[in-house]
Amino acid sequence: MATQLSDAELITSLQARVKELETENAKLLSQLADCRSHEMEKKVYVPDERGGKSKKGNRKSEEKIEKMPGYNTRFMSHHSRRYVALKVMYFGKRFYGFASEAQMEPTVESELFKAFEKTRLLVGNKKESQYSRCGRTDKGVSSVGQVIALFLRSNLKISETNNGNSGVVLDEQHEGEIDYVRVLNRVLPNDIRIMGWCPAPVDFHARFSCLSREYKYFFWKENLNIQAMESAGNKLVGEHDFRNFCKMDAANVHNYRRRIKLFEISPTDVRYNDNQLWVIKIRGSAFLWHQVRCMVVVLFMVGKGLESPNVIDMLLDTARILRKPQYTMASEVPLVLQSCEFDNIKFMCSSEAGEALHVHLVNECQIYQLQAAIFHEALLNCVPLSNDQSLLHFQGSKKKVSHVPLMSRPTEPSYEERRAKLNTVA
Repeated sequence: MATQLSDAELITSLQARVKELETENAKLLSQLADCRSHEMEKKVYVPDERGGKSKKGNRKSEEKIEKMPGYNTRFMSHHSRRYVALKVMYFGKRFYGFASEAQMEPTVESELFKAFEKTRLLVGNKKESQYSRCGRTDKGVSSVGQVIALFLRSNLKISETNNGNSGVVLDEQHEGEIDYVRVLNRVLPNDIRIMGWCPAPVDFHARFSCLSREYKYFFWKENLNIQAMESAGNKLVGEHDFRNFCKMDAANVHNYRRRIKLFEISPTDVRYNDNQLWVIKIRGSAFLWHQVRCMVVVLFMVGKGLESPNVIDMLLDTARILRKPQYTMASEVPLVLQSCEFDNIKFMCSSEAGEALHVHLVNECQIYQLQAAIFHEALLNCVPLSNDQSLLHFQGSKKKVSHVPLMSRPTEPSYEERRAKLNTVA
């Protein structure tokens, strides 16, 4: 005869069974979401008869993915995961910067996390992913070498040596791993692309592990004195206090010393009419807020003959120039975050993903070249100016723009004054 359970024992038994069923239910929901993800991926990316992607079909399928029930990142926790560094390219024209904290959309970061969720690569939420970024470029700034790092879902099984690491893949093995570049590039917008990925140690931080960053700033030569700009730019090399070459953030930044490792100005092979495109290359260990754009606009003043190259020495002498003269920084559009340097981080890309990336970038180049050709046709078809209008245009172009020397301009509050104001408010 079976022993009858007491009420307390029955309740304990039922509670244990409920927990077992909840765990089983979570696993089944996760498996269902994963199956649907693979099923939808096949539907979305079936190539058309020309070998391309069907845009209409992709759009409808992507809408289905976004509305598809049953996917929640917390149900992915039973998957193995690994810490991954990603090299990111983006054309910044339509974005409100890289970081998404400013509550302005779209940002590059928000688009990346939409792709992580759509491809079921994100395990947990953004905070749980241990996400980090190398730099937070401003609105309109582009990059071909931004680096981020976070935990992503892995295809690899956990080795016995990793048993104490909560499902984290610590091996450097990449055979059989998810093709992160191919999978993400399939769902990202045309102006963002993953260029490569690399397994990263769990203590890696995309910002603080970075050894140096390199920026490029493109400009048309026109009548600029390149030799004077080069002479002025070389004065920036070395470790200096750059508080007169940045937008000061007294609340968060207390040390304005930075090291510039390299400064170069060189021509590119791009020409338009009689004008040639040049590029300024600047490499440093780290940069302050708007530092590159502030340095570049002062170099342009030197190139136009409005300032002497020695103005750089004066602005770097913060004991003498206590307050930054007011000036407008250079445009953000020609600025590109070119590369970020790390120890033992070597990005890779499968041949299939690399070929697709190459084709995409060639297509984007051709699209922009077509747009340039249309604007050029419009220029050729402008209504001719009358003789009087031509004379006025000629006289206007000869008129020099009024320039107030930097050292004669109104100044901004010093760091000490800003800190004092912050302390008063606090």
